[in-house]
Amino acid sequence: MNNLVKRTISGICFGIVMLAAFLTNKYVFGAVMLFALIVMMREFLKMTCANEYRYSQILSVLAGATLFALVYLYKGFGIPGKLVILAFIPVFILMINSLYVKDKTRFDKFANLYTAILYIAVPWSLLNFAVFGPDGTFNGRLLLCFFCIIWGSDVGAYGFGMALGQKYGKKLFPSISPKKSWIGFWGGMFTAIAVSVILYFTGIFPLNAGNQMFNLLHCIAIAVLLDIAGVYGDLIESQWKRHYNVKDSGSLIPGHGGLLDRFDSALIAIPIGIIYLVTLNALCL
Repeated sequence: MNNLVKRTISGICFGIVMLAAFLTNKYVFGAVMLFALIVMMREFLKMTCANEYRYSQILSVLAGATLFALVYLYKGFGIPGKLVILAFIPVFILMINSLYVKDKTRFDKFANLYTAILYIAVPWSLLNFAVFGPDGTFNGRLLLCFFCIIWGSDVGAYGFGMALGQKYGKKLFPSISPKKSWIGFWGGMFTAIAVSVILYFTGIFPLNAGNQMFNLLHCIAIAVLLDIAGVYGDLIESQWKRHYNVKDSGSLIPGHGGLLDRFDSALIAIPIGIIYLVTLNALCL
């Protein structure tokens, strides 16, 4: 019961912070998302590199934070898009720094410093394209809908999986996540579609930061894409944790683990959703 209370309280607090990021203004959004990016990269690097190459870990996080900040300033404040290329400078410094590392007995771990940028910072920086219109106006409703669908899918997959998947049906990916089942997968898909339909009929689901509306078919298509991509995102992080024999990526959210545990699905799902909208010419890159 104590663990349930702890999970509930921390989950509510987490939800409040996320709602504030999506529904207040671009300054709160930028601060919360930048903080989340830094924490996720730190969690990943702690899991994969432990205490090795500490200075290089700082450079990796700095490179990721710089990329997010420049894309944020480009989309939200209109700085020239060409300045985003400056994000490569800390990456180059990280590369040069690798030449001066004295202890190279575990130099293979150095690759994880680049992986953190590609795996976390690049997709996380794309969040800016979901909340800013072409003129820099901020509207977090689309991104909020994305997360509602992703988290709805997670809840549905967990509920159906625990109720039916552990007794009936085949496992989804037993070599990586033994508890996930096909019943849970289809339960998550059903819940994701149900959430998207509710968001559509309540008028919450916009097409973009300009509040243009989707038709129902597009809402369902996005739900399906986000669900499938989210499952892969969860499995990808599970593979990392299984390889390094780690249960949770961190302990920032009591009872829930780290931020990477909360956003692992979104790292794959949201970029897929944005790509879908770009192909429809609904978002401007």
